[in-house]
Amino acid sequence: MQHCGVITVVGAPNAGKSTLVNALVGQKVAITSPKAQTTRTRVMGIAIEGETQIVLVDTPGIFQPGRRLDRAMVQAAWGGTQDADLIALIVDGRAGLGPKMEPILAGLAQRREAKWLIVNKVDIAAKDKLLTLTQTLHDRIAFAETFFISAATGDGLPELKAAMAAAMPEGPWHFPADQVSDATDRLLAAEITREQLYHQLHDELPYQSAVETEQYKEREDGSVEIHQQILVARPTQRGIILGKGGQRLKEIGSKARAELAELLGCKVHLYLHVKVKEGWDEDRHVYRDIGLDWVE
Repeated sequence: MQHCGVITVVGAPNAGKSTLVNALVGQKVAITSPKAQTTRTRVMGIAIEGETQIVLVDTPGIFQPGRRLDRAMVQAAWGGTQDADLIALIVDGRAGLGPKMEPILAGLAQRREAKWLIVNKVDIAAKDKLLTLTQTLHDRIAFAETFFISAATGDGLPELKAAMAAAMPEGPWHFPADQVSDATDRLLAAEITREQLYHQLHDELPYQSAVETEQYKEREDGSVEIHQQILVARPTQRGIILGKGGQRLKEIGSKARAELAELLGCKVHLYLHVKVKEGWDEDRHVYRDIGLDWVE
């Protein structure tokens, strides 16, 4: 008897949502980095547990939005809770509560769906603070279940995944058994390159940057040719990404190409171009290309 359901994972930036979704799926479907707000759009990961298919919706971190891009990301996060059978709030057990959690708790209090609390990073959190944190959260929200995990090490994940499967309603699977995400290869390619920007530039990375896949085509020999444009707002930001003699951009391209080849299972020809486009985050077409809705 098959079961299938949708679980939306919400939380503050850097709580570990994407790491958790990747771990439950068993392979990468969402990019990760130590930088806050890495995830910008809803990403769907599909996990299998026995005869149950668990559709996990990874959402951008919820925070107090300022610019249009911020508002679009927060809208995408709450939009991901629509039609969910269950909403899982993931909390950084080390960071605890703070001002960033307030809009999330206020939003969750208005939701009728069943809610679970997942306390993450317990491997590096002070144990005496975890119970206090959990009690405080339960005083605010009526969580049906609570789990203590480390998405990075895998602690507690088998028990969490089994519980998620048991909570899913009876019904046919929504996706083929071998599908792990709803993301197109075109969007995945842009996200992999953006992840390399985060990993290699660290604090130098301009937050106002985006990656567009301009061309994605399969060659007759079975390889894939990808042309991408990295958008930045100022000439100085372009120089940061290029690096001396273009070496940094070459390294970004090399690492992204290798990961894409592994994920796609074929040779990849990746061509990167850095373009200065002041105010790119006010361009409707860019929002469409990176998978966000335009918000007023």
